[in-house]
Amino acid sequence: MSATDLVRALARSVHGEVESDATARALTTMDASNYRRVPQAVVAPRDADDVAETLRVCREHATPVVPRGAGTSIAGQATGTGVVLDFTRHMRRILELDPGSRTAVVQPGVILDDLRAAAPHGLTFGPDPSTHSRCTLGGMIGNNSCGSHSVAWGTTADNLRSLRVVRYGGGEALHVGRGLPDAPPGLDGFAAGHLALLRTGFPELPRRISGYALDALLPENGPDHARALCGSEGTLAVVTEATVRLVETPAARALAVLGYADETAAAEAAPGLLPYGPLTVEGMAADLVRGPAGLPRGAAWLFVETGGATPAQARDRANRILRAADALDGTVVTDPAGMRTLWRIREDAAGTATRMPDGTEAWPGWEDCAVPPARLGPYLRDFRALLTAHGLHGTPYGHFGDGCIHVRIDFDLLTEQGVARFRRFSEEQAGLVVAHGGSLSGEHGDGQARAELLPRMYGDEMVRLFTRFKDLWDPDGGLNPGILARPARLDENLRFAVLPRRPVDVTFGYPHDGGDFSAAVRRCVGVATCRTATPGPGADVMCPSFRATGEEAHSTRGRARLLHEMLAGEVITDGWRSTEVRDALDLCLSCKGCRSDCPVGVDMATYKAEFLHHHYRGRLRPAAHYAMGGLPRWLRTAAPFAGVLNALARIGPLAALARRLGGVDPRRPLPVLARRTFRSWGGARRTPATGEAVVLWPDTFTDHLSPEVGRAAVRVLESAGRTPVLPARGVCCGLTYVSTGRLDAARAVMRRTLDRTGPADGVPVVVLEPSCAATLRTDLPELLPDDPRAAALAASVRTLAQYLEEYAPDWMPPRLDRRVAGQTHCHQHAVLGDAAERRLRERAGLAGELSGGCCGLAGNFGFEKGHWDVSVACAEERLLPAVREAEPGTELLADGFSCRTQLDQLAGRRARHLAEVLAEGLPPETGEGPPGRAERRRGRP
Repeated sequence: MSATDLVRALARSVHGEVESDATARALTTMDASNYRRVPQAVVAPRDADDVAETLRVCREHATPVVPRGAGTSIAGQATGTGVVLDFTRHMRRILELDPGSRTAVVQPGVILDDLRAAAPHGLTFGPDPSTHSRCTLGGMIGNNSCGSHSVAWGTTADNLRSLRVVRYGGGEALHVGRGLPDAPPGLDGFAAGHLALLRTGFPELPRRISGYALDALLPENGPDHARALCGSEGTLAVVTEATVRLVETPAARALAVLGYADETAAAEAAPGLLPYGPLTVEGMAADLVRGPAGLPRGAAWLFVETGGATPAQARDRANRILRAADALDGTVVTDPAGMRTLWRIREDAAGTATRMPDGTEAWPGWEDCAVPPARLGPYLRDFRALLTAHGLHGTPYGHFGDGCIHVRIDFDLLTEQGVARFRRFSEEQAGLVVAHGGSLSGEHGDGQARAELLPRMYGDEMVRLFTRFKDLWDPDGGLNPGILARPARLDENLRFAVLPRRPVDVTFGYPHDGGDFSAAVRRCVGVATCRTATPGPGADVMCPSFRATGEEAHSTRGRARLLHEMLAGEVITDGWRSTEVRDALDLCLSCKGCRSDCPVGVDMATYKAEFLHHHYRGRLRPAAHYAMGGLPRWLRTAAPFAGVLNALARIGPLAALARRLGGVDPRRPLPVLARRTFRSWGGARRTPATGEAVVLWPDTFTDHLSPEVGRAAVRVLESAGRTPVLPARGVCCGLTYVSTGRLDAARAVMRRTLDRTGPADGVPVVVLEPSCAATLRTDLPELLPDDPRAAALAASVRTLAQYLEEYAPDWMPPRLDRRVAGQTHCHQHAVLGDAAERRLRERAGLAGELSGGCCGLAGNFGFEKGHWDVSVACAEERLLPAVREAEPGTELLADGFSCRTQLDQLAGRRARHLAEVLAEGLPPETGEGPPGRAERRRGRP
């Protein structure tokens, strides 16, 4: 039967969504591995009956099924050629929490962090892989996931009580677990016939994940069919419900950070710390640390977490480990924020390790081998020698206390010669792991990456037993074929094989990817940091549109997958004209959050601009691209008529017509034009030079919409003994042209700007609008990579706080002593950083934290028709609640014009730029009093 018949049959039988369009299929071709398989359809079941019906229909149509959680598997087991079951949409309920028995009953789509947050006080689910903010319990069961706390609480299998599962073909669900009678026919006597092999054929080590856990069927171990299913990678049955064990979590924690000469020394030290009862013994090397991190002296570190009933007890246990450890240096961290920062470095390693220090790409494939902890040091030495012999490089890190090592290796998976070397290395690496008594997989499963090599670890007889076990559960072979039993070759289905062999003709320079757009898209390895339902600690931004919609297509990863398939041309066949990619990118706010928050530095704002440039080339664009994309030109034209235009904008029908013609959402008030631009004010102002000159950039928003910000910045700079000067007329960063993908116009504007500014000559340029500063800092040199003036201007850009800190360090800001709330601009977070702003606020006595995330307006995004709901949802995530909860009299700060506009339009509150607040505290200029509070509230320019 055809795929169309299959989809129709599924749609008749399943209450959940059945999707076979190009977008749905493209989003599920890959997980976080090196592999790619194209499915026929995706089913999002609503309940266990939907799962059974899907399995029944697929058996009737001889179509394979792959159960999938968050798609973060690293060995290829979450991809398939038939029907993908997506559990993340509906089957994500926590059905029961029982503090008495310390158990929880969950559906397979439950996110681990959701379970941990809902667990009764003092209890948690012990296994915690680094993907805890987005991985699902079903996926953890499929892979027998572990995480950093496994030295204390074990693997998922160790914390599993029972499962309800459905076999291929549907039918009645089985309830399996220790002491439960349910099992497929023929399985009762399976273990009895192979007792000797099952008792001697499995290595004894804490992280033995490879193969099927057939030793769980031994009489002395239960038999426990749930444990045997755990780690079976969706090849035996589909989980519809799980009962898991909860563990008692310490009331307080501390972190001992120990420095060593290299990762081998750290690995050799790790087993000696286990008798002290730590919660974690994690290891990582300096190659994975990007920028200053406050780590002790050394080139590799162990993160050893301890717990206690009180902070003092946790700290004492950490200090005891610090004294006992033979380390070069060490420290104990007890501050929760400090611990979160350090753990973030470790958790991001799955992404940061994909780029070597020299910028070359590195890939999984040998991501999580495990050996007995006492053998870890010698194993690492031999592993390094094997890498050297093959001319390869990688940086090991991971769960040193359990002997489990993660590593990304700079395999060449793009050429035949490179793939051949990948196979040779894999075969020798398997032998090395086995020689040290280890497991090919110590956490993420075998998948397609290692299952072919299981005979080297277990021998042919045990592997034949694995195949027989698979056939008892799944006689039709319909569940995740090619994985574990009768595996595909490890060098088949590589996701890179379908990409163009020559660089794609693009407009941006992509300096970090060798100018290759395909390499830029390949940055996304699928670890899905962007797929978090709630923002992380600190000021994380990525990915606001996913948090607003909950849809994979509107995550950074989803968009990268669609671009990958666009380049491949198999599922998405229209290239740059693709409507699937266009629609997914439509809700990208171009916040640039992924540029900093994505551990591999995916820059979706740039990719979106690139795509829009090609998509609309030679074609009519949406009205908003002309109206808001050309905003600088329109505002310059409108400036002499500002008063008249403001009056006309207050006439309802005329304003509605203007919004309709400009592609503006009808719920958005039109911005008020300044009666006098900042540049006009600055040109008429005659003041003596006060000191060293600094260029003050008259960005479009400051010049035409909020000139009071520019006037305030002049006051501040002059009080610091500097002489602000404006550049020549007609300069513009090109932001609005970039964000709407009008890249030819953007480059023309940028070249004109460079012509009019002349050589930088080391003169700093203060840019008050964060989005414009970010454009000059990044987009300018990346769109004009061959013009040295672009790099020079980019290097000269400073925010006001950065300039004052660097060039006027002795200047004392006015002491204001008030509370603040508001927004850190997303581009400031992603490109510029806000450390200087934080320090300046502290010196000025402005206490309190600004919200992170994205305000949701994001330049033209929130004004465009069709974006209102997402724009409001983004604002409601952090910004609006923070403002509502602020104490009366709190000063609202927002350096971005978009952020201030969003607060004004959605909350009726006026926020101010930091320059305005500082200027208010300065002595008034001669003949001039401070602006009145009422005038500031009305926001009159």
